[in-house]
Amino acid sequence: MQLYYAPGTISVAVAIALQEAGLEHEAIKIDFSKNEQSSSGYAQINPKGRVPALVVDGGILTETGALLEYIADLAPQSGLRPSDPLMASRMREVMFYLASTMHVAHAHKMRGHRWADNPASHKDMAAKVPQTMSDCCAYITSNGLRGPFVLGDELSLADCYLYLVCTWLNGDGVALDDFPKIKSFMAAMEQRDSVRAIYAAGML
Repeated sequence: MQLYYAPGTISVAVAIALQEAGLEHEAIKIDFSKNEQSSSGYAQINPKGRVPALVVDGGILTETGALLEYIADLAPQSGLRPSDPLMASRMREVMFYLASTMHVAHAHKMRGHRWADNPASHKDMAAKVPQTMSDCCAYITSNGLRGPFVLGDELSLADCYLYLVCTWLNGDGVALDDFPKIKSFMAAMEQRDSVRAIYAAGML
């Protein structure tokens, strides 16, 4: 497998899951500072011009949630997706919230052009980010973390996703001291070999 990623982006959640699953892969960096995501070559990999993209037997997969689920399918022994239907749905509940709400709130800081043309609108959207991301953190604290991890004591796909999103919080103007449960979650994740390997590889 080949994982196309950019440092610090949501694609790194997939890299963490691959490490947790013990799946061999090649990580290929896409340099956003050089606009490589918009190159004609990368368009053959992901015509959306975004990361992640995962080259697998049979084709290319995109979208973080889909890639995470694929990894769980390949490595059921990793326990990254619980076998209990209710717990698996609770895991997805958090993942879908991160994709549809928290990631979008973060993107308003630098990618307002996706939603508005007026530069003044972009500035207003960026100014709102500390509040919206803090609101998301409040929701995650109350409804997303059922213990040290999303599902309690056991790590799941949702934790790979949530950890990466939480690495954006300082830059988004969120005071982590206001969210001790999230701060503890991040500390627990940073003790894992998977996350340590990601840092060692310069992905974060």
